[in-house]
Amino acid sequence: MDLLEKLGVLADAAKYDVSCSSSGGTRNNKNGVGNSHAAGICHTWSDDGRCVSLLKILLSNECIYDCVYCVNRASNDVPRASFTADEVIELTMNFYRRNYIEGLFLSSAVLKNPSHTMELMLEIVRRLRNEQGFFGYIHIKAIPGADERLIHEAGLYVDRMSVNIELPSDKGLEVLAPQKPVKALLKPMQQISRGIVESKENRKSFHYGNSTSNVSNKTFSSSGRLPGGEFSGSVSSGAELSKRDFSRRDKNQLFVPAGQSTQLIVGATPDRDLSILKLSEALYNKFSLKRVYYSAFVPTITDPRLPTIMKPPLLREHRLYQADWLLRFYGFEADELLSKANPDFDVELDPKANWALKNLHMFPMEVNTVDYEMLLRVPGIGVKSAQRIIAARRVGKLNFENLKKIGVVLKRAGHFLTCQGKTYESYSQNEYIVKEALVSAKLLPQSKKAVPGQMSLFSTINESGLGENMSDLYLFSSPENTKQWLSYYNQPQDGRLLLSDIHI
Repeated sequence: MDLLEKLGVLADAAKYDVSCSSSGGTRNNKNGVGNSHAAGICHTWSDDGRCVSLLKILLSNECIYDCVYCVNRASNDVPRASFTADEVIELTMNFYRRNYIEGLFLSSAVLKNPSHTMELMLEIVRRLRNEQGFFGYIHIKAIPGADERLIHEAGLYVDRMSVNIELPSDKGLEVLAPQKPVKALLKPMQQISRGIVESKENRKSFHYGNSTSNVSNKTFSSSGRLPGGEFSGSVSSGAELSKRDFSRRDKNQLFVPAGQSTQLIVGATPDRDLSILKLSEALYNKFSLKRVYYSAFVPTITDPRLPTIMKPPLLREHRLYQADWLLRFYGFEADELLSKANPDFDVELDPKANWALKNLHMFPMEVNTVDYEMLLRVPGIGVKSAQRIIAARRVGKLNFENLKKIGVVLKRAGHFLTCQGKTYESYSQNEYIVKEALVSAKLLPQSKKAVPGQMSLFSTINESGLGENMSDLYLFSSPENTKQWLSYYNQPQDGRLLLSDIHI
């Protein structure tokens, strides 16, 4: 198979990994090739409005694992290919020089064993930096189960690393990915998080002129291993990292400066939105992740352990992204947005509007006196609008016309605010009226409005017209599997993958 054919196979195989956005990483050119900027490198829009791109490929799709949901599973009959390190380096440099890309996103199936795969990826990023002088953005996957020394070494060369949990529950992993134990997924996340913190502390000490020890002294125990003991997989002698190798590194060198991320597949298991969101919240709090990415389950193969779905749950994915934004920037907690009684997001309302509707007793709020944290909880007011309101209040009292100029969406916010004691023209305290206004034709296209109807647990076509309800997503070809999953589905969904209970 020639290089072009490999590129077609391995670029196509990488499309299911959505956790390739970037932000926060800056790497200045030191007489090399390219720069990485904090605005981001990805197939998306950056903070400054640019559409940017990267080379997104797998090193190999020849996997030893047989995860049911994965197109690259060992038992699946698909074309297989693997790049050599030289081929990945050649593609990256040639594409960059032709201005096709601004960086590299490199992932891989598990080839031979985790440490072997991680060793190959480390060789690529090391040579790109040291031999090619490439200072562009690099994001790679940390392979769960790989030797910690390899992951740490790779973290000194790349901008971002990610470890994909994929399934949001221990039960889902047990059924669909039995070769991936929870601890094997969480251990590298913990290691990367710890390394990022230590790197920042070392830089602070370095800049303030305090004495700092070599990286090797902080990283290795007397036995030459990272704290934590033995790890699965073998490492060849060529990958052995000595203390002298690390001591030669710049004490000021960053470790994964753009942070780490992960991906959760939505819809491959019967986990409710509450369970998924509580897991994301725990990951942000415990491992300081930059992002949790949500990927609507795309059925690529037929298996009795997988649900039969009409289409990927894209609206559900969108609602989770909206809720994730509220967790990170608006001060919400998962238990405020969902509950055991209501474990899934409303298909008609975004999570913030749904929260406000359930808490009408807290409204209306006087825009001229309410604090910043509560302003952020008003539908139609974003972070920038809230900041502008706080700044404008120092000058004088605000009215609804002022709010329009600031950028507040009064079609939404007007139901929850007063200005100098006056309510907006559409104000009401009736929950039904407010909800009807929020999901009116002006906010939701007529073709997307819900059609009243009785939902069936086993319905295959969503009578509401949206195709996103939980009861539409979990139909299995085998009665035994249906019974197994539905019994799990009916259990309390209060965050199944409890990180606090897992001792790594």
